[in-house]
Amino acid sequence: MSHCLCSRRVFLSGAGGLAAAVVRGAPDPSAVAIVVRTDLPLDNLSFAELRRVMLGDRQFWSSNLKVTLLVRAPGARERDVVLKTIYQMSEAQFRQYWIAKVFRAEAASAPRIVYSNEMATELVSQIPGSVAFVEASQVPKGLKTLKINGLLPGQPGYPLHE
Repeated sequence: MSHCLCSRRVFLSGAGGLAAAVVRGAPDPSAVAIVVRTDLPLDNLSFAELRRVMLGDRQFWSSNLKVTLLVRAPGARERDVVLKTIYQMSEAQFRQYWIAKVFRAEAASAPRIVYSNEMATELVSQIPGSVAFVEASQVPKGLKTLKINGLLPGQPGYPLHE
């Protein structure tokens, strides 16, 4: 499924029965947002640069700010989207990739595993330089959603959705 819902229909119940309203700009429920702390001096990444970050090939945002990858646990829909679109790997290939990368000392450690969108956003807010991916509709206030190729989740052409 590769569609983008930039509006959705909401049914309201009242004394007069059901009425439909269209909510413009509602988050695309299939989109995955890349989130960072607001103090990260970055607002946009090209898809290629995002891939370098997620693959551990770019390990620092700046000379003194280390990238900390936070990745959803296996089975999470957001993980499946990221494995398919960014990593272009199966679950087994992803695991093997990080085992080999750490073994060759190309990375200090594999990404940290988080078990919910809430855990991901909480850790992003606490760990300078951390980056996570969460359901676009669940990005809390106080975190920044990075644009990918100049686009935010829900905009036509945004690359991270089912």
